[in-house]
Amino acid sequence: MGIINKYRIIILALIPVISFLLHFHVFKMDLNGIHVWRQTQTQTVINNFCNEDFNILHPKRNSSAHTDRLLLMEFPIMQWIFAIPCKLLSNNVVISRILSFIIGLFTVWGMYRLTSILMHNKVAATICAWCFNFSPVFYYYTVNPLPDNFALCFAVWSLYFSILTTQNNKLQYFILASAMACIATLAKLPFIIYTAAIISFQIQQLLINKSIKIFSLRVLLFMLIMTPAISWYMYVIPTWPKHGVLTGMFNNNKETSMFFNILWGNIVSTLPELLINYASVPFFIAGFIFAYKNRIHKHPNFNQLLFCLILVVVYFLYELNMIDTVHDYYLFPFLPFIFLVVSYGAINMLKQYKLHFIAIIALLILPLTAYLRINTRWNETSPGFNAVYYQEKDKLQKLIPNDALCVVGNDESGFILLYYLDKKGWTFNRDLTKEKLAFYIANGADYLFTDNNDNVAADFIEKKIYKQGSLSVYKLKSGN
Repeated sequence: MGIINKYRIIILALIPVISFLLHFHVFKMDLNGIHVWRQTQTQTVINNFCNEDFNILHPKRNSSAHTDRLLLMEFPIMQWIFAIPCKLLSNNVVISRILSFIIGLFTVWGMYRLTSILMHNKVAATICAWCFNFSPVFYYYTVNPLPDNFALCFAVWSLYFSILTTQNNKLQYFILASAMACIATLAKLPFIIYTAAIISFQIQQLLINKSIKIFSLRVLLFMLIMTPAISWYMYVIPTWPKHGVLTGMFNNNKETSMFFNILWGNIVSTLPELLINYASVPFFIAGFIFAYKNRIHKHPNFNQLLFCLILVVVYFLYELNMIDTVHDYYLFPFLPFIFLVVSYGAINMLKQYKLHFIAIIALLILPLTAYLRINTRWNETSPGFNAVYYQEKDKLQKLIPNDALCVVGNDESGFILLYYLDKKGWTFNRDLTKEKLAFYIANGADYLFTDNNDNVAADFIEKKIYKQGSLSVYKLKSGN
């Protein structure tokens, strides 16, 4: 532990350097890999802010060209901010990757500060920052444009200022905690959970001081600060489909046995392999052992953190059918709590002579284990969709006029293929019918991009203009 303390500043400086070097080959890549669906959705909104409509209230998709194309989901604060340098410099995904990386560094810094004030130990804070940065799931998404990155960053800082509020009870910390929670919620609704850390302390103060006036003023101020987030979701949630993340387990069509299989898969695979990192698992286990041994429940912030964690678990169980064992980024709200446990376990292992060597080795190999687990996700030969779009992107974009409307498929996401074509139009996923195609043509569709081998489009095709692999591109007959 003395070595870590002696070289603490160097270790902290190495975090961004090592991470940048390990990600260097990714920065120049276009979007591909696991959850490219969500990445292209985010980047599409950024591109449309940059090229079309800069109004932050008008986030737009490329599909559904016969509509206003508004994509009313999370408040697009991150996407809008990313669009600013894209407008000034270049509308390039490299900028989004760099900005995502910078956001990740601020998240790591937030975890360092949070651990420092909770444990009053800068070595533990350094270890937390190091381990957190090489969580495989964080390592993967820290260079991928997702609003979850932005929300996690502000949630961590909200938690930090919430703890500062409990330790100093200063109004400015309360305001900062609330403001950070509001931004996190705007960027991604599930992070509203982190307001629990703010609310629980105010309730605790009410029970201790019996001051209803102070409590009421704080609650009023909190609600005022949260108004933008509350207003946005009151506006957009009624437009959301009545299934999926909104209804959670109430729209669960899985059998009970499948529910437990998903739960078990997340516990034995996703948790150690993707969220923690196998090299940090000994720290995580040790964290619970030492927490029990050292009566950590007596820590002044224990109840506050526990209350917040309980709500994260409730969110997880509610959305379990949607999270499945696939949507690892849905589990971001767990990360701060996981790595508080990890850092507590690591610092206590380092104090034990018999465990000291194991702990040092585990810390040293964390970057390698994160790299080995995640690097295969960026696969340019198998990007997670028809590789022709990835490999022939420039050629396909220049194949047709910029203002041409396209019908593209198969694309379950509704985002990936139109993002790669940089065109507007409509998407389908093995459900294209003559009626639908006629409707699209009537609304201005000029070209069809398809890897289907059916004859649905035969009566509407003027000529084939491109063929590569399974992808065929057709000029459609005019609807006039």
